[in-house]
Amino acid sequence: MKKRKIEIMDTTLRDGEQTSGVSFSASEKLTLAKLLLDELQVDRIEVASARVSEGELSAVQQITEWANKKGYIDRVEVLTFVDGGVSLEWLEKAGAKVQNLLTKGSMNHLTHQLKKTPEQHFREIDMAIAAATAAGIATNVYLEDWSNGMRNSKSYVFEFLDFLSKQPIKRVLLPDTLGILTHSETFDYISEIVQRYPNLHLDFHAHNDYDLSVSNIMEAVKAGCHGLHLTVNGMGERAGNAPMASAVAVLNDFFTDVEVGVNETSLHKVSKLVSAFTGFGIPANKPIVGDNVFTQTAGIHADGDSKKNLYFNDLMPERFGRIRKYALGKTSGKANIQKNLQELGLTLNDDELKKVTARIIELGDKKEKVTKEDLPFIISDVLDSDTFQQKVFIKSYVLTHSKGLMPSSTLALEINGELIEAHAQGDGQYDAFMNALKKVYASKNLALPTLVDYAVRIPPGSNSDALCETIITWQRNGKEFISRGLDSDQTVSAIKATEKMLNII
Repeated sequence: MKKRKIEIMDTTLRDGEQTSGVSFSASEKLTLAKLLLDELQVDRIEVASARVSEGELSAVQQITEWANKKGYIDRVEVLTFVDGGVSLEWLEKAGAKVQNLLTKGSMNHLTHQLKKTPEQHFREIDMAIAAATAAGIATNVYLEDWSNGMRNSKSYVFEFLDFLSKQPIKRVLLPDTLGILTHSETFDYISEIVQRYPNLHLDFHAHNDYDLSVSNIMEAVKAGCHGLHLTVNGMGERAGNAPMASAVAVLNDFFTDVEVGVNETSLHKVSKLVSAFTGFGIPANKPIVGDNVFTQTAGIHADGDSKKNLYFNDLMPERFGRIRKYALGKTSGKANIQKNLQELGLTLNDDELKKVTARIIELGDKKEKVTKEDLPFIISDVLDSDTFQQKVFIKSYVLTHSKGLMPSSTLALEINGELIEAHAQGDGQYDAFMNALKKVYASKNLALPTLVDYAVRIPPGSNSDALCETIITWQRNGKEFISRGLDSDQTVSAIKATEKMLNII
């Protein structure tokens, strides 16, 4: 059976730009237009509203110039208004060939905003369409507030559609302008219109005020609509529009009788670029494109994935140009760690793996996120700890750093069961700690090795809460040796490296 094609119109550059605080530059609009049509392969893009600004005009001119060269000009659309030809003049100057004419789809809007009768409104629309047709410009018509129109003034909506069915237009665009529809209303309203006007091409434009946009686009497709308006990352006014990634995945997985031409593998890339251009971060748990959505956290899930992919669903990350990850933290099991070790090309025996797992759980209790890149440092720290028997314990310490005062440290150290305290100042917190430590050892007539090198490193790509590995080189009796410490706090990691040194000597 031949599948029904659902057109996808991306309106990130027009409706998505109505997100509060978002404004794309001309170069950003051109870059995204190219990516949306060439790589993501949406059917159409709505790139601007007419008459907005000179900058907007320049941006659309750049897009249409490129689109003409690529043969995409009929896939580039601009929102226009019933304004006596002013929008049309702007459109012609911009080089666009498709207008999305904004009209009133509810009696409420028509009466209170335009203060006109349906006959007056239709007459002006007729003139706008005729003028566009004479200029070689195709017309789609938006019925603004159509959803409220169907609820409260259905006879007006049908009168309007009767009029439009006789006009030389390509599509009727049905926006849930205020995001008020339930899924059942969406299905009922669109089904009724499809049955009544079988020759009209109908697009559905969902908003997400009640977080129902994806369920509503599903019902719209089920009801027989022919196209959907979506935005990357669900950008848009108020709570935004129906999100591109979720909508495409839903259509591909749950509607076997329809097809969309969107290239799923580019969804994540486009999402990241829109986020970078707008400054609006992608929530980590946002379906399809969020950082965490292909990350297994529980160890039992990683174990199940190793045993016939028990915790997989149809949303395989490879579909979207991504890979599955296994989080490391307090809920990690050995299976999570094994998965990460495999990616790094590392192997541990059972005893080592058990110790590394315990260390990661301990770190997870203090640090929300342990990364794959942290693993070599953790392994080094754990295996290094196995090379000596601990007899010296740093039981407690206080570090102070105040403006105008020298840093200081108070230390409680246990040596062979004896607890000794000391206090000292220094040039920095760690120097103060070492000076206090020297006092403790001097009281026992013991000498400390000389610190000859001090290095700190963090995993590549880490941020401010990354694990730090401090590597300290010591010299004693003419010989050098190294101790390592690991912690999310740089000074603490140095103190841990020092505690290891005390047990080595």
